[in-house]
Amino acid sequence: MTIHADHPFLDPDPDPARRLRGRLGGAVTLWTSGEADTRAGLTVSSLMVAAGEPASVLALLDPDADLTDRLHETGTAVVHLLQWRDRPLADAFAGVTPAPGGAFRLGGWEQTEWGPRLTTAGSWAGVRLGEVREVGWSSLVTCTIDSVSLGDDDAPLVHRRGRYVRD
Repeated sequence: MTIHADHPFLDPDPDPARRLRGRLGGAVTLWTSGEADTRAGLTVSSLMVAAGEPASVLALLDPDADLTDRLHETGTAVVHLLQWRDRPLADAFAGVTPAPGGAFRLGGWEQTEWGPRLTTAGSWAGVRLGEVREVGWSSLVTCTIDSVSLGDDDAPLVHRRGRYVRD
């Protein structure tokens, strides 16, 4: 048996664009939409905010995700900025850890006109779907910002090169 320093699941033919995106890093957000038993959510870090009238959020979403379907159906979503303490929630909504009973059981939620809002989220925005365009393997969504609530973000959740890092 030989012990080596290589990662045992390292992709032998890595996608250079994906590796470049991973080096950019970014704040981790949670997008939620729907209500009651039709709620859906998705962890998203590929996004940007464009200032202007109206201000917008542009994000790359998985076109096969339940959240993407729900956003198309309702036309609205809540975008939460997650904190370091929210790592388990982020992983559950990303589908990388189990969430018995569903990821929405992992937090407290209140219904807003844009969708379910995580009650512990310090900063969040209510958004309305504008344009959707397929880009690469993702859906590029442009949403107008209807409402913003800003709180203390003393320990933001940041994702870089496949792992969470402290800001």
